[in-house]
This record gives sequence, structure tokens and C-alpha cells, in this order.
Amino acid sequence: MVKIVIDKVTKRFGPFTAIDAMDAVFDDGAVTCLLGPSGCGKTTLMRMIVGLEQPTVGRIFFGDRDMSGLPPRKRNVGMVFQYPVMYQTLSVEENIALPLTQDRSLSAQERDKRIDEVLDILDMRDKRKLFIGDLDAGSRQKVAVGRAVARRSDIVLFDEPTTNVEVQAKLLLIRAFKLVTQRLKQTIVYVTHDQTEAMTLADCVALMRDGRIIQYDRPADLYATPATEFAGWFLGNPGMNFMPARKTAAGIETPLTAAPVAADAEVSGNGTLTAGIRPEHVRLGATAAPGAVPGVLKDLSVTIAGRFIANVRIEGDTIVKVKTDEAIAARPGDTVYLAADPAGLSFYSDGNRVAAAVRQSQ
Repeated sequence: MVKIVIDKVTKRFGPFTAIDAMDAVFDDGAVTCLLGPSGCGKTTLMRMIVGLEQPTVGRIFFGDRDMSGLPPRKRNVGMVFQYPVMYQTLSVEENIALPLTQDRSLSAQERDKRIDEVLDILDMRDKRKLFIGDLDAGSRQKVAVGRAVARRSDIVLFDEPTTNVEVQAKLLLIRAFKLVTQRLKQTIVYVTHDQTEAMTLADCVALMRDGRIIQYDRPADLYATPATEFAGWFLGNPGMNFMPARKTAAGIETPLTAAPVAADAEVSGNGTLTAGIRPEHVRLGATAAPGAVPGVLKDLSVTIAGRFIANVRIEGDTIVKVKTDEAIAARPGDTVYLAADPAGLSFYSDGNRVAAAVRQSQ
């Protein structure tokens, strides 16, 4: 296992900057997910780690070893792609064994032990003699994962491996990835645009935008305290609510709070802010309550998980998304009432988080 150090790396393709002055450390033995929208630089960064691309500026280290200029074959990195690269004429067992047969330091006993371990983790012992053509897409991708991790590479890179797998198989595949990462403890970099995958699998998430890592954090902290408005919007289904806020002598005023709230840090500037709050931190009611503000229910829908999502228009034509476990006895067009949990409020200036609200004592 080795850590990956990204040292002031920039990658340009002609006039286009794909990676912009990036510094990062991905811990050894951990799963780091590169998360972000299409075109943010995830795949370019991964290709530089494996050696398929070289930085225009900067260096990449594996531990203390500078990898500059080294070709992929000398980096001891395994890869799993969107489309599993398999040998159709070989069985599951033979596909997993193939890279191990090239390692002359392994005894036949050790090789068989590794194969058995991988098949156990992936729950594929009963499929070991099947040919690749007999497997569904999810099982084929499992074999690709098994072959990559069986080598015991220093690093394993996953390039959106569930993109072409149907939903039910995808859930099983994510579970298999989780078991692999927990058991083998290799340094893993997992590229995805799917926040559910990232939050489920990662020890840390590197959220990317426009060639930069804008936040690098544990999944729970990334979700709870997004450092930018973009992070708040990108993470969550639906994402964070944003609305204008104003700093006053009495505190910070928002359309969602009946009275000004105190901030946990000094907020400088001319008083113009943006307030952000997660949909699950807003309470929805059909009757007035202390601290609640009125609004008009626009629509109410139910999710697959059985939770309800309401869109409510409040003061200033601000639309607030609310996620709740209970339906409300109201129809679109009715007046409803919203109350914000102060602990869920964050404040942003120029897109960056500057403070959070202080929970007031009851």
C-alpha cells in the first residue's frame, strides 16, 4: 500500500486546462472517490496516476517515489474500466488467475489461495468454472474487479465501473466493491459521477469542478458541511436549498426564519449573503407554529424510499424543497408553514461557506 501525492499538477491540452494547479494526498490503504460532473477532470487525473498521461506541470508521487515519466507497466497499478476486459474463452477462475501466472515469485499454493479469497469476497465460488459469455454484465464486472485486486497492486483504479450495469446488478456490484475494499485494504481511487456510489464506498471524497478539487473530506462531513454552494447543490437528492440572506446588527435574516439567527463565526462584508439548508432540515406543517414562516405548497411527490418531497414558495418567490417522512394534509395552492432547524443552516459569501447558524437554546 502507498499513498498518492499530487504535487502542484497542471494538465493542459492545447489551450484547455483540464487539471489546474492541483495539490492533494490520497491516503494509503484508503478508498478515495473522485466525484464530480462530466468534464471536471476526474478521468484526466486518473490517467495521470496510471501513467497514460503525463502532467504538463508538477509531479505525482507514490509514497516517496516520483513517478514522473514512468510508463504504466512500471507503476504497479491495477485498473477496472467501464467495460470489463475479459477473455471470453477462459473461465472465471482462469481470468482471475491470468495476471498471477506472470508473477514467478508466487507459488501455485499462494496463487490458488488468492483466487479463492477473491472468489469468496465477490461471492462467486459457484461461478468459478463458468465462461465469461455465461455471465451477466454485473458478474463480468465482478470478475474484472477480482482480476485487478488479486494482483495485490500498490494501487487499484476504478473508472466508473457501474456505468453500463442495470440498476439491480449495480447495487450488488457496489456491495461487492465495498467488501473488496474492506477486506483487502489496497489504496483505491474510484472515479464516478454518481454521488450514491461515492458516499457509499469512499473513506474520503475528492469533489471536483473545473479541474480542481474544491473539497476533500469524509462523506458525512462533505454532506453536512459543504464548503461551497456547488458542493451543497451537487450532493443530495434533491440538493441544498439556497436563498438570499442579510447580515444585521441583530443577526442574520433569511426568508426561512421568523427572526434573525446568530452565526458561529464573524461574517465580514457588506451584509449580503446566501443561506443554505438541506431539505431534510426544514419541517413542513399544515398549521402555524412558533418560529414557522408561511408559504404556498407548489407540489408534493413521493420517492421510491417512501419519503415525501414538497416544493413550497415563500417570501420573495423563493422555492424551498422539503424532504419529510410524513405526508401533509394540504393540496397545491394551500398555505403551509415551514420551520428551519438552525443547526442545518449555513451561510455563503461569493459561493464559499463563511459561517453556520448557532442552535438557540429552548
